[in-house]
Amino acid sequence: MTDLPTLDHWINGAPASGASTRTAPVFDPARGVAQKNVRMASAADLGTAVAAARAAFPGWRDTSIAKRQSVLFTFRELLNKRSGELAAILTSEHGKVLSDAGGEIARGLEVVEFACSMPTLIKGEYSENVSTGIDVYSLKQPLGVVGIISPFNFPAMVPLWFFPLAIAAGNTVVLKPSEKDPSAANWMAELMKEAGLPDGVLNVVHGDKEAVDALLTHPDVASISFVGSTPIARYIYETASANGKRVQALGGAKNHMLVLPDADLDLAADAAVNAGFGSAGERCMAISVVLAVDAVADALIEKITERMATLKTGDGRRGCDMGPLITGVHRDKVSGYIDVAAADGATVVVDGRGVTPDGDANGFWLGPTLLDKVPLSSAAYTDEIFGPVLSIVRVEGYEQGLDIINSSQYGNGTAIFTNDGGAARRFQNEVSVGMIGINVPIPVPVAYHSFGGWKDSLFGDSKAYGPAGIAFFTREKAVTSRWLDPSHGGLNLGFPQHD
Repeated sequence: MTDLPTLDHWINGAPASGASTRTAPVFDPARGVAQKNVRMASAADLGTAVAAARAAFPGWRDTSIAKRQSVLFTFRELLNKRSGELAAILTSEHGKVLSDAGGEIARGLEVVEFACSMPTLIKGEYSENVSTGIDVYSLKQPLGVVGIISPFNFPAMVPLWFFPLAIAAGNTVVLKPSEKDPSAANWMAELMKEAGLPDGVLNVVHGDKEAVDALLTHPDVASISFVGSTPIARYIYETASANGKRVQALGGAKNHMLVLPDADLDLAADAAVNAGFGSAGERCMAISVVLAVDAVADALIEKITERMATLKTGDGRRGCDMGPLITGVHRDKVSGYIDVAAADGATVVVDGRGVTPDGDANGFWLGPTLLDKVPLSSAAYTDEIFGPVLSIVRVEGYEQGLDIINSSQYGNGTAIFTNDGGAARRFQNEVSVGMIGINVPIPVPVAYHSFGGWKDSLFGDSKAYGPAGIAFFTREKAVTSRWLDPSHGGLNLGFPQHD
């Protein structure tokens, strides 16, 4: 693949090839072919990026909040104007359809806009005369160099959850995006430079575990932000915290949607299809399990099946509803869970393995799949499949559904569909999950609230963005001060006299 273009790192405001000669292919999932290579950093290359960020930190920290805000405002305008370019990059490397890519960028823009409010978000507090003539006040200051490790499923949105807040607060950044779809990170770094960001404030280093481990252990990196699977999130948390770093590590999920008998079944069916198959199910907030109360299960499945029949799977650039999976290996892994479910006694209502896509036959295709009567003991239920496989688990009623959700090792997102306000209120109180939707299938909070789950879906010090993000990327100083005035007797500001 030497004839393919190679994507460099972005260090100190410019492309950088680094010392490592290793590369990895970047595929177009809809065609099943490599379209470029990406450089894979060594520990030394990572160190070069950290050094650039460290050198840039004092100047950026001391840049006025107004100037930092101005850079973010300009970046917001540029990103909004040129979002179509970024959406095309996302579709070409991740495979999600263009409309979904646009939605990803729009949600990321929300956090950029929130970061533009940094002058009001970073204010400290002041207490006058806590003791005679003594005042106490607090300051919020940046951490220094911060590390971000982002996943393949949202190559634009997840970095945008972190680096705008980190930068607006005065930190400098080393971002390690997924090597599967790395180009969005470079594109955004270049746009930040165009917006006026000084060199070295935002750096992008591509790579695999070698680069990640170097970031986790580097003594000049103050914090790590991560989104990915639960096993890796646990590793990130344990390794980075053992090296004295502040950590926010968002892990995997198995999100349930409980449908009660009084629910609007058309609304619930629409929600299940959208939340189960959007972005080919490759998102940590996807609904992967519908807990259908027996009284309405058959009717709900019929409505879901009808809607699935209208979905068009294919190349995201052709106006399809759902694109391919990220790699052939991942497609085969997800497909294998259909076999597992069937062997465990589940009914395959709709089998996506036989899909005829509107796209190249070599693409990494798997159509929307619906499983019914999935046993709770099956790996198809317990594992995070991360693909377009929606499982139906039938329950007797609210209590059993709640118990199943609360028994899960994950606690990222959940939803209840009902027209009973009392049931909904009880659910939001009793369910052990961090983000809850009431007749809303994907309850991702807006930017001025924080994103994150419970249990094995979150490790570390804080959730992402919102108030938690501000707290994460700043640290507080408390200052106790006393200023003497002439009445104290220690100073005499009058005209000197000779006694």
